[in-house]
Amino acid sequence: MSKQDFNLSFEFFPPRTEAGKEKLVATRQALAATNPEFYSVTFGAGGSTRDNTLETVIDIQQKGGIDACPHLTCVGATNQEIIELLEQYRAHGIHRLVVLRGDLPSGMVAMGECKYAVDLVELVRDRFADYFSIAVAAYPEVHPDSKNLATDVDFFARKMKAGADLAITQYFYNAEGYFHFIDACQQKQIEPPVIPGIMPIGNFSSLKKFSRQCGAEIPRWIKKSMANYPDDIESQQKLGVEIVTRLCEKLIDNGAPGLHFYTMNQSRLSLQILKNLNLDG
Repeated sequence: MSKQDFNLSFEFFPPRTEAGKEKLVATRQALAATNPEFYSVTFGAGGSTRDNTLETVIDIQQKGGIDACPHLTCVGATNQEIIELLEQYRAHGIHRLVVLRGDLPSGMVAMGECKYAVDLVELVRDRFADYFSIAVAAYPEVHPDSKNLATDVDFFARKMKAGADLAITQYFYNAEGYFHFIDACQQKQIEPPVIPGIMPIGNFSSLKKFSRQCGAEIPRWIKKSMANYPDDIESQQKLGVEIVTRLCEKLIDNGAPGLHFYTMNQSRLSLQILKNLNLDG
């Protein structure tokens, strides 16, 4: 397919060490060959990486030639603190955001003035009008706090009506779940671009642990296939590239508007998948 008809983006986490910063620069440079629309940068629980996130997005915006897109959460922050941070982003020419509720870190009891992502979307639109392009989260396999898909779609609709422009999904490995979510949205006359979140499989043991924490389902057939390589990371990655390539092919063939890769600050697996899709540059 033509890259002109498709949008790619990649997510990073803000590095804490000089070695990590150097590694991320190399990762960004490698991924730049795919001509991505933006690089997003996560925001730690309760704003725990606020300063590192700010530093990382400014560096991307100033040096990379690719838009930076910081995550913004409402946990543990006053509205005034959020506004001040957004003023800094605007001053540096950053005009994209991923707006999320965010997770409470251990020991924190206050959510902040904004309780949900929809409140934060409303705050951004109220104070900054249309300056920022706002992406929000979508959950094809239903958010862990939602009762069911219908409830989840209703919450999603509220975020879109509040002023969000697009959505990026939690990662998944069952394409049918994504299509079912899109169908449910269309039945409610909600039709924003919903970009699938893609998680390459690097270490299957780590992926299983992380998936339990965030509520992402790993299909049984993948678990059985990976069981053939319990201690062979190289084989796990090779199989993972095949699995995720097939997933992406199915998504693209059925009209997904783009792919958003959760890179874990690494480029190799994402690039292998994109090469298989003829989207590597």
